Amino acid sequence: DPTGTGDIPAFTAVNTSTAPVIATITAVATPNNCPGPPQSTTITVNPTAQVNDSPDLTVCHNQNIPVTLFSTLNTGGSTSYTWTNDNTTVGLTAAGTGNLPAFTALNTTTLPVTATITVTPAFTNAAVTCPGPSQTFTITINPTAQADDPADQALCNGDPVAAVNFTTANTGGTTSYTWTNSNPTVGL
Repeated sequence: DPTGTGDIPAFTAVNTSTAPVIATITAVATPNNCPGPPQSTTITVNPTAQVNDSPDLTVCHNQNIPVTLFSTLNTGGSTSYTWTNDNTTVGLTAAGTGNLPAFTALNTTTLPVTATITVTPAFTNAAVTCPGPSQTFTITINPTAQADDPADQALCNGDPVAAVNFTTANTGGTTSYTWTNSNPTVGL
């Protein structure tokens, strides 16, 4: 309500924007119909903290992952971030504050491993900190590519050569193979 008489009743603060909003309340006391000087106070309502969603990432074992910079749509104050990681075997600590630091992705298994990163924002303005909803993203780390060593073949001229089928111990994804031949005179 833009106007009223008497005391201001308790109410729930509302701010659906991305920046603080300020209401200036001016009151005039009027004892015996003689108005006094106006007195003003402000009510600042901060927005809910917000963090933009980071994209999911898929990398290889031993790959360097650069710093992940978090961002927000909030303005008019400062936004800080805390984050957690549910899988420390990937080379990243369990929790931190600020941006996600650079790290070397680790996966010594034979299948992809995934870490879920949960980022929680907090917006601060006028000495009041307001939390916001968390966002999550994943970092999937594929194992080092591996090929089993195929059996050697020794043959006579004119003998048929058995097909060489490559295999791997890796699971949970698709492994493709490229090969080279050092001596094309053998018929391949």
